[in-house]
Amino acid sequence: MSKSPSQKPIEIKISTVVAVSAILHSADTQALDAALRDMTGGVADFFEDDLAVLDVAALPPGSVPIDWAALVALLKKYRLNAVAVRNAPADMHDAILAQGLSLDSGKTRDDAPPKDGPKDTPTAAAQSGADAQVMVIDTPVRAGQRIYARGCDLIITAVVNNGAEIIADGSIHVYSSLYGRALAGASGNAQARIFALAMEPELVSIAGVYRTFEDGFPAEMARGPAQIRLAGDRIDIHSVNPVTPVNRS
Repeated sequence: MSKSPSQKPIEIKISTVVAVSAILHSADTQALDAALRDMTGGVADFFEDDLAVLDVAALPPGSVPIDWAALVALLKKYRLNAVAVRNAPADMHDAILAQGLSLDSGKTRDDAPPKDGPKDTPTAAAQSGADAQVMVIDTPVRAGQRIYARGCDLIITAVVNNGAEIIADGSIHVYSSLYGRALAGASGNAQARIFALAMEPELVSIAGVYRTFEDGFPAEMARGPAQIRLAGDRIDIHSVNPVTPVNRS
């Protein structure tokens, strides 16, 4: 009788992990608490235990030292699980590591210089071809489902239900009704947008800037074609007027 292959105690596989980016403009935990309370509107499951990468690049010079233990506890209170700190100067490293957080330089593999020395910069045409990648979903996205289009746009041709979450590093296009949560520009692309033929989401985000709709989506644009985009640090909503067919006869 042949033996079944023994199972290894551990396997390591590549996995997609989605984390929100928390960009700190202040190290004052009381101010951060008030801002998070205002952002979430008292909704207990606003973040749903999301992982969070803290970005300290925007902290003003001479700001008060960060109490990392208090900051991690504060985020946990709002169901955000801090896992790493981005753009931290060297004098913060020991305190960050002492909290079990990782250090993130903010660079991606594409930022590293080529091993064989400098090469010609890709042409605009070549870059646009690479950027044209897209993930297409043809089935409804149900409550509890999370879809992440890493490094590309996301196109969904069916309904995105309440309780579903769709995420893309690029823009999001929903050729149906959008009722769930939509997060575009997840890797920091402030030019990303969210489009839907019938827009009535629970939450939208562009490059980490959030907006919720506890009081309902603006009535003048609800259930109609609309787009979401970022204007500075503000989420803007614009209607998308259908194109009038041109009579070519």
